[in-house]
Amino acid sequence: MASATEQADAVLARLIADDHGRILAALIGQLRDFQLAEDCLQDACASALEHWHRFGIPRTPRGWILTTARRKAIDRMRRNATALRTGADYDYLLQLDQRDIDDPPDIPDERLRLIFTCCHPALDRKSSVALTLRTLGGLSTLEIARAFLDQDATMGQRISRAKAKIAATGIPYAVPGPDIWGDRLDAVLAVVYLIFNEGYAATTGQGQVRVDLCNEAIYLARMLVDLLPDVPEGKGLLSLLLTTHARRPARSDASGALVTLECQDRALWDSRLIVEGLALLDAALLGLQPGAYQIKAAMSALHVRAATYAKTDWRQMVSLYDALYAFEPSDIVRLNRAVALAETGALVQSLTELDTIKGGLQTYQPFHAAQAALLARSNRPADAIAAYDRAIALSGTQVERQYLAQQRRKLGP
Repeated sequence: MASATEQADAVLARLIADDHGRILAALIGQLRDFQLAEDCLQDACASALEHWHRFGIPRTPRGWILTTARRKAIDRMRRNATALRTGADYDYLLQLDQRDIDDPPDIPDERLRLIFTCCHPALDRKSSVALTLRTLGGLSTLEIARAFLDQDATMGQRISRAKAKIAATGIPYAVPGPDIWGDRLDAVLAVVYLIFNEGYAATTGQGQVRVDLCNEAIYLARMLVDLLPDVPEGKGLLSLLLTTHARRPARSDASGALVTLECQDRALWDSRLIVEGLALLDAALLGLQPGAYQIKAAMSALHVRAATYAKTDWRQMVSLYDALYAFEPSDIVRLNRAVALAETGALVQSLTELDTIKGGLQTYQPFHAAQAALLARSNRPADAIAAYDRAIALSGTQVERQYLAQQRRKLGP
């Protein structure tokens, strides 16, 4: 049987793992200062170890941590008069402290306010991703730097500048009303999607997948669905992430080599994630508010519902890309549509489409990889080899380079 000390340690560890983002979001909402909130939350967790060992676990551990962290902030303000001018309302904090002195409350869930703050249009996208991971995901600066292959100091400076910009420009700690969500909600969804994409198809490094980033994105998407249940695009995004992540176990073989969708063992796919993802897509479509993430989720659904690669409904896939282009009129959407078109048997038409968009995708590695594969299927080995060489030169991961080199060798020296 665990001792009282071990029980206290276990409760605190679970609280930090499960509720770090929720507690920090509530504290930032009260202090209006990201760095002060992070520092005081860390101090409060250290105090919990000592206090809970001596006096036992409080009735509301999360409320105890929040109240203690707030008192740490008040103490810092008392010691530093200039802190009173950083944005935090000192009198308001004292009132909260007096109200909670005898019975620390459970805390409100302010995470949605925090993610909208982190993803304000005034911040560049990479800073939004980093700050979101730091606050809501609970990742350390070192972990975020490693995830993006940046130097620890460089990432620390980026996060610090983002916090300072929020404070200096007075970015509100609030969820905008539905009438003005617009680009704000789009930015939130885009950041979560970007985090997942960087995890699922890493652009640099030795490995193909960064599972931690995928898991963080899925966690954030789940949070958005919980907090915005009436937004179909949130469900669409989560559906897309789940049905895509479900295929991860089959994307590499025992040696770590890349296995393309066509050759994957579908028995290795995670059926639990697929079932959940498909149910979310059905729920999203009931909202009758079509959007890009719902369309992408429908594409992923076609893959996971097909018994084999050949049985995928490629004609419907092409139609979905046509629908997606209305939301995202980009050459990348046209590229993916051309690949799907080739699977319907229209190989010549597909290559013609690639020729019309190649000017804007000269430095985009997937374009050259797709073109090489289609040229090889068209019995144009010399052209395919040249395209493979370009794709290999643009590849950022070792596993991707190895796969493309293997495909190139099949065409001759």
